Amino acid sequence: MLLRESRLSNTEVLHVAGVEIQLTAAVSFLTILQEESVSIHTYAHSFLQVILLHLEHRDTGVSNAWLETLLSVIEVLPKETLRHEILNPLVSKAQLSQTVQSRLVSCKILGKLTNKFDAHTIKREILPLVKSLCQDVEYEVRSCMCRQLENIAQGVGTELTKSVVLPELIELSRDEGSSVRLAAFETLVNLLDIFDTDDRSQTILPLVKSFCEKSFKADESILISLSFHLGKLCHGLYGIFTPDQHLRFLEFYKKLCTLGLQEENGHNENQIPPQILEQEKKYISVRKNCAYNFPAMTVFVDPKNFHMELYSTFFCLCHDPEVPVRYTIAICFYEVSKLLNSGVYLIHKELITLLQDESLEVLDALIDHLPEILELMSTGGESSVQENKLSSLPDLIPALTAAEQRAAASLKWRTHEKLLQKYACLPQIISSDQIYYRFLQRMFAIMMTNNVLPVQKAASRTLCVFLRYNRKQEQRHEVIQKLIEQLGQGKSYWNRLRFLDTCEFIIEIFSKSFFCKYFFLPAIELTHDPVANVRMKLCYLLPKVKSTLKIPADKLLLQQLEMCVRKLLCQEKDKDVLAIVKRTVLELDRMEMSMDAFQKKFYEKDLLDQEKEREELLLLEMEQLEKEKQQNDGKPMSDKTFEKKQINKNSEDIIALKTEFVLGRDTKTPTTLPKSIPISVPGPSSGTPSTSKEIKKSKLIRSQSFNNQAFHAKYGNLDKCASSKSSAATYTPPVSAKTSMISLTDDSFRTRNANNAPTSFSPNIPLPSTSRGTGNSADPKSSGSKDAQPRKATLKSRKSNP
Repeated sequence: MLLRESRLSNTEVLHVAGVEIQLTAAVSFLTILQEESVSIHTYAHSFLQVILLHLEHRDTGVSNAWLETLLSVIEVLPKETLRHEILNPLVSKAQLSQTVQSRLVSCKILGKLTNKFDAHTIKREILPLVKSLCQDVEYEVRSCMCRQLENIAQGVGTELTKSVVLPELIELSRDEGSSVRLAAFETLVNLLDIFDTDDRSQTILPLVKSFCEKSFKADESILISLSFHLGKLCHGLYGIFTPDQHLRFLEFYKKLCTLGLQEENGHNENQIPPQILEQEKKYISVRKNCAYNFPAMTVFVDPKNFHMELYSTFFCLCHDPEVPVRYTIAICFYEVSKLLNSGVYLIHKELITLLQDESLEVLDALIDHLPEILELMSTGGESSVQENKLSSLPDLIPALTAAEQRAAASLKWRTHEKLLQKYACLPQIISSDQIYYRFLQRMFAIMMTNNVLPVQKAASRTLCVFLRYNRKQEQRHEVIQKLIEQLGQGKSYWNRLRFLDTCEFIIEIFSKSFFCKYFFLPAIELTHDPVANVRMKLCYLLPKVKSTLKIPADKLLLQQLEMCVRKLLCQEKDKDVLAIVKRTVLELDRMEMSMDAFQKKFYEKDLLDQEKEREELLLLEMEQLEKEKQQNDGKPMSDKTFEKKQINKNSEDIIALKTEFVLGRDTKTPTTLPKSIPISVPGPSSGTPSTSKEIKKSKLIRSQSFNNQAFHAKYGNLDKCASSKSSAATYTPPVSAKTSMISLTDDSFRTRNANNAPTSFSPNIPLPSTSRGTGNSADPKSSGSKDAQPRKATLKSRKSNP
């Protein structure tokens, strides 16, 4: 009763309602359907007639809104309701005696109804109406019905499509109205998969040829549609072209790619007539569509013929004067690179061109797949030798640095952030020294000076990746020293916050032993920081810090962590920090400690950490072996022959190492550790017996493995690390005088055991003390400011630019 009264009320109100109320009602009816507020039966009974009544509203916008609602309703209505309420009345609505608007609505409804009935019903009741509307006197109706033939063909099946739909399309493709011919062309292209080879070669191909030949004489809108569908068309007709036809379509595509460029002149835009400007905009759309279809045309000509057939066109698109064209080709650059495969070296210069493009939109489109593109560039080309991979890209590093500087100077910080994130792939592409001198220092400068938080974090994470794969101990220690002194012990509280972000990335990327050796103590010392926001951020990080510890090896570090937390609980005066400390304490108490020995619950994490630690050790050993290799350049031939025999003897182990350890790969799936690589490093020699012969064998294996990796650089001599005296805040127990092979090479990444606690820094560049200087802590005013800020910062994190 209420629904009936509501329906009557709706009908009366909407009959005299204005446009705004009509539009709102149409949207509301659609929302009721989508949210299933009432059953389908109730909806059809209460709302369907109201919708049908307003389909022919005099306002086009209102009519279209009600039509969209009806088309959505048709999807869920039962067949009987569709037949009685919609299909039967449609017979009269589609007659020539009805208005044009009524016949247009009938076309769209017929296209939707086709998928709801069986083939027999469609053939008997729907197809006669379709034929009638395809031959309507108004070109608008013919064009609208032509665009619905795709849906009808999918509903009636292949046989009826060939016997009924295809003849109508052929006739419409010769229509006097250009919009009708365009609709027929687009429908034919979309239905290519349905037709067999005979239909394509004997019927469709002649129509397409005729359409393309007449397109330059027709309106530019036809060229826009043709250029957009040309790739799909060539792909669908591939295999039935004769060599002459293949060449004609290729030349037609090339002509479209340069359409409008020949007519450019140096006149001011204000002096060009409006109709010429409008024509130029259409030409730009044509060239943009050609750039979109370039990967499909690369397949069309075969990538082997790219240099002869399409390179000049690709060059023109990359150097097009209009940004939308270059933007589109930048999006397609990765697809083209994949298709060219070993011929990717042909487009090296175009990569540099797009990296140096003056528009940041083009750069933003290119860097979405920059790691994949650079990987293809470094491994593909005429030479597959990795040592020579940069010889063909001499301008890559300047282009990358210039792109970053352009992004940094702009207001588009999201592009800058994305670019810095993508730079994390560079260890796979260029050498460690090049990264250190051209990129790593820049990442550090961004962390220190940039004012956008997401950009700073992106630079921090990328710097950690660079540090992870740096091949020189001296450079690694220098970076660690700068991170601790300039960030962790910096005067600006903002820098100390960024240090904690860096610690989080270190935990993620490096092994637990690396973090504990270099960053554990500097991190927990920030519990004494004078700024509340720094202490608060540290409290959030403490569970991750604790997860890096292993018992019993890190018992002393665990005690120091517990001591710092107790001091926070007892001495913290800021109520917000204290509340977080209490929650953190509960979380720390619930955490289960990882043991030195493998545990079932932590097996995957421990195995992954062991793999990270092994890779860090291998990096150190390779550095030592590179040094020995330089020293052995003058060695007698007999010694070199012996080493060569040793390498050949252990070729199987070398292959295994190559397979297991490729620098720069994602280490989510750890591999089994080879027996030739020791894990427990320090300790009595009796526990891990090894002879000098075994040591040399292991070193040779690693050397051969690393020489085939993606990181190649010239290395200088490495000074041996000398143990430094521990600071007041660091406990350094005695270390056994007898160490295994890796400890002779370097002690930077010493594996921890129950008898050895982490020692203080011992590089030849003196790393900073683990305790912060009294000067910083004694001056809360200077320590608690980004350059001179009060003790308590305003918010937990700084807002970035919009």
